[in-house]
Amino acid sequence: MAKTVTLRLEKGAYDELQEAAAAQQRPLATFIATAALAKIREAQFADDEEMAEILSNDALLRRLKAGSQQAHQRRGDFVA
Repeated sequence: MAKTVTLRLEKGAYDELQEAAAAQQRPLATFIATAALAKIREAQFADDEEMAEILSNDALLRRLKAGSQQAHQRRGDFVA
């Protein structure tokens, strides 16, 4: 079920978003929702280049595996 959100924007930001939405032939609300979700996903997940760097770092992989095992066993210090 869709939810309604009220968003207050400065005129310059509104105009820029409206122009970008129009360029993609999308309603403003759809453009903002899509852009926000893309930004969140970009921040949460590693892209292909980052993943290749992670997978090539043996020391990091060992630490990640050890941490995963500790978490599974409910051992270790967990930091929020």
